[in-house]
Amino acid sequence: MSSHTRVGVHSRWLPQSAIVALLAGILPALLLSVTVSALAADDPQEARLRAHLDAGEFAPALTIARQTVDERQRDGLLTQIATAQARAGARDAALRTAGEMYDDRARSATLSQLAAEPLGGRGGGNQADFDPLMELITSTIAPTTWDEVGGAGSIAPFPTGVFIDPQGVMRRAIKQEDGGTLAALRAASATGTTSNNARRSSSLRKVSLPRLEKHVQLRLAAGQQPTEAMQVLAGLQRVSYVFVYPESGELVLAGPAGDWHDGAEDRILSTETGLPVLRLDDLVVVLRQMFGAPDARFGCAITPTKDSLARAKAFLAKPQPRFDNSGQRKAWLEQLREQLGQQEIEVYGLDPRTRAAAVMVEADYRMKLVGMGLEPGVPGVKSYLDLIRVPEGQSPPPLGVLRWWFTLDYDALLATDDRHGFALRGQGVKVLSENELLTAGGERVHTGKAEALNREFARSFTKHFGELCEKYPVYAELRNVCDLALAAALIRQQGMASKVGWHLTCFGGKDPRDPLVYQIALGSAPEKVDTVANYRVIRNRKQIHTIAGVSGGVRVDPTGLVATSAIETTGNATVSRQHSTSTPGELPAGAWWWD
Repeated sequence: MSSHTRVGVHSRWLPQSAIVALLAGILPALLLSVTVSALAADDPQEARLRAHLDAGEFAPALTIARQTVDERQRDGLLTQIATAQARAGARDAALRTAGEMYDDRARSATLSQLAAEPLGGRGGGNQADFDPLMELITSTIAPTTWDEVGGAGSIAPFPTGVFIDPQGVMRRAIKQEDGGTLAALRAASATGTTSNNARRSSSLRKVSLPRLEKHVQLRLAAGQQPTEAMQVLAGLQRVSYVFVYPESGELVLAGPAGDWHDGAEDRILSTETGLPVLRLDDLVVVLRQMFGAPDARFGCAITPTKDSLARAKAFLAKPQPRFDNSGQRKAWLEQLREQLGQQEIEVYGLDPRTRAAAVMVEADYRMKLVGMGLEPGVPGVKSYLDLIRVPEGQSPPPLGVLRWWFTLDYDALLATDDRHGFALRGQGVKVLSENELLTAGGERVHTGKAEALNREFARSFTKHFGELCEKYPVYAELRNVCDLALAAALIRQQGMASKVGWHLTCFGGKDPRDPLVYQIALGSAPEKVDTVANYRVIRNRKQIHTIAGVSGGVRVDPTGLVATSAIETTGNATVSRQHSTSTPGELPAGAWWWD
């Protein structure tokens, strides 16, 4: 007989004498552990669990925890198991165990505790780095089918040639498949027909916010970013419904969904509609605003300064020169723009460095470009200057400041009788208008009224908002932010989070130092932008009509829409049917959306 024995778990050769000495040291310790655990008569269940943990038997310990009926007690047992797994170097297993916890606050605390555990436990050894190999595999072999991008495939490091099954039995890691199930799954994943493929088209996809937050937080605890499917909310294109299921702890956003792709201007677009899909960053931004501020309003404003308006008014008071050609007119307009200078940008309610803030500012500015004829509209939408009609012998409208701004445009919020299902109805966004008077000192005087041409532009922009979204996706991005804002305000006003025991431990936190709090991507805050000004020749090119400035912005205030008195609860059979047929049922452990 050889004097050396193969130990497969560690793939090393050890002398038999060393193995005997090792066993001699381990067995008394195990017996002592069992004896001490058996004496813990205060809680026999926990004593049995501690005995298994002391022996490194995690599968039987998990069985005990899962059979515990009391949710708080079960969470406590799972915390013990996850901590023991982390100390043993099984970090992935510890995160999976933490993922089974019911209370999101207890889970967050456990994940923070796990983050403090040194990798490999106390004094553990080196571990192989499989990340480069995993990245190579997922980027070259059917790259659209892995769970990172919403597919069915998954990959994880497995450094040894054995594994421990749920019964605690050590087996070989690779087993020959018997019935072709794996081959069928692989084929289905390649064709995108599996039921858990987020890129598959769906008329009504449901995204559970508590589940999504849990799995985002678990990835953060593992040092990973949210998957692409998470970042686009499983391809949701709009929020059509908000459902709450208190009995199962689900709080759901539902709407049409499907495949997506990268578009121009850093947008992610629906492959089916060409419009932007919803974004996780925007959802988290509006949730934090709705739950963290007493005032749910947010928006932006782009306004000319008082000094610039005064300079422009003085410049325009001078006699206009005779314009013999378009070059002279353009040169004069540039002089006017120099007097106007830049307009100031203000973002309120949201961090101006967020994507949602950038969307509001861009949408507002580009709407003004359309209004001034500097960017083409769509059929049915003429610029304000093109709408000016000056009968013979009359003067064009007096110099002033036009004010256009975006606001919410929802027809109604419909609800079931028990207020567990809600439907959002309406196009989401409209444009309002006002004419402001301009004093010699550059003061803007609100009139609360809009003259006919001003109203006509605002009405046409609102009426053809859908076509404008297709031409300029930024308007659809703004509508997505408004959808999410209304849904978040509704969740707050109806107390839905408390109904399902959701505490937003990951999405609601703001501490940039906490690795378990979702960190929103931040850019540069916009502060100024060139003034929008244009001209139109009146009376056979002998007179120019100018607009000194265009102000306005975006105002998102869902308070009135989510008020109890504003929500319709009668005759909403469709909402009730959708709510009752959208229950998740039994979902896989890693699922956070379903069709």
